[in-house]
Amino acid sequence: MGGLAFPSSFIVYDGIERCFAHRLHTEGASRVLGVSRVGTTPGTRFGALLLALLLACAVLCPATAFAVEGGEGNVAAEAPLEDAKDASAAAIKTASSDGVAVSADGEAARIDGASFAVDAFSRAQKGSNRELDGRYLGYSYYQGSSPDYAVAIATEDYVLVFIPPTAHALCDAADPASRNDLKRYFIALDAVSLSGGVVMDDDVPWYFTSESGYAMGGIVYDFAVEAGENRYFVTAIGEDGNDVVSAAVEGVARPSYVDFLKIVAPGAVDIAPPAEGVRAFGEFLQGIDLSPLWVTLRTTGTAIVIIFVLGLAAAYFALRIPKRAQDVADAVFTIPMVLPPTVCGFLLLLGLGNNSPVGRWFIDVGFPLIFSWPATVIAAVVVAFPLMYRSARGAFEGLDPNMLDAARTLGWSNRKIFFKLMLPLSWSSIAAGTVLSFARALGEFGATLFLAGNYAGITRTVPIAIYFEWMSGNIDVALFWTAVILVFSFVVILFINLWGRRTTKYRRRTEE
Repeated sequence: MGGLAFPSSFIVYDGIERCFAHRLHTEGASRVLGVSRVGTTPGTRFGALLLALLLACAVLCPATAFAVEGGEGNVAAEAPLEDAKDASAAAIKTASSDGVAVSADGEAARIDGASFAVDAFSRAQKGSNRELDGRYLGYSYYQGSSPDYAVAIATEDYVLVFIPPTAHALCDAADPASRNDLKRYFIALDAVSLSGGVVMDDDVPWYFTSESGYAMGGIVYDFAVEAGENRYFVTAIGEDGNDVVSAAVEGVARPSYVDFLKIVAPGAVDIAPPAEGVRAFGEFLQGIDLSPLWVTLRTTGTAIVIIFVLGLAAAYFALRIPKRAQDVADAVFTIPMVLPPTVCGFLLLLGLGNNSPVGRWFIDVGFPLIFSWPATVIAAVVVAFPLMYRSARGAFEGLDPNMLDAARTLGWSNRKIFFKLMLPLSWSSIAAGTVLSFARALGEFGATLFLAGNYAGITRTVPIAIYFEWMSGNIDVALFWTAVILVFSFVVILFINLWGRRTTKYRRRTEE
């Protein structure tokens, strides 16, 4: 399993995957950015570069959440609230959750005038089947090292809330007002816990219990189940002892995810005022792990040097071999450009993996190749090389062969012809191919993930960071890296356009 890359939000506890969603929070809606068209006069060149930076700021600022004032949505619907084993629940009218002040990290919240506050919020997105001493416990969610957590189990049909007995002094399970406040806390914190995910709302009935076991809808729930020293779980098992998440079980509302929080005294949490403006943006940047940017620049910088040399050499020698051999060589050099990057990565993994002769040789010499930084360079070189090769070959083919023959009659060697004649005359196309190859290597994702994996600070490039941050629910960070890639791409395209215009003007003056 060493070759598999998992999203960083999943943490394994003895085989139980729990997704923590203590993240930055996104509340802003998408906005439409009006961008002026870049002019063609020389004075607009600097303005075009400045526009790229402004574009990044415009994308980042509205999309990044710097403060959370509370959960969204109105929770004023009628919902049955049920004491443990009391089927005749009293329905109460709930108030809006807008009055819930949530901390910037999304772990604590407080309601003015409430008898309690909450802290240590987390969300378990996934669980796993678990046994204890040979006895099947059911589908389990890791609760933590303490049994004193309030728990909310979300299903499609209802939400079941467990209030631990140790919290009754602050949150009375028999008091509708306390239950209403606890419900508002769960809704507000859950709304900011996983951007883009399914969140709790007031459209389904909410049930409350203080019993350690509770049966509902054919499922038996057990809370604060101790399985190991200081390790507690929430379990769900069918009334007949079956696995409730199995596809063979029908007619039950399976748990979707579980929220946990601790009920504390109102003065136990300190909800700092949210940062605003420049300070908020600065705090956001301070929390960004910039290692993907350095890995990307180091990888791309190294790869482009290799691509430049190999591309020129391949283009030069491809023109000096027989025509039939040229067709075969051209197909071999160009095929990575038409193959999907994942296919390239898979083939590289087969050829350089630990089970291949090449991979075993690298391991024997103490230099494991795959899932290392050199693997990111190899992946970038393979996928971007065809762009350099095609540009250089097209430039060389466009040279006048009579001019090259004339240089040979003057006694020039092939080396001198290449460096003194072919390169200078083809430089505009070669430079464009170099920039395109750099851009392609910069955005490489599929082959890199296959061959190098996702290791922070080692192989995690910006494209890989975007994918896994999005998978983890960190939409703000994913948007930040997307803006970085947009700026790089804009600068690259602008550079190509300016270079092409300069070459065109030079040729026009020559023709005139």
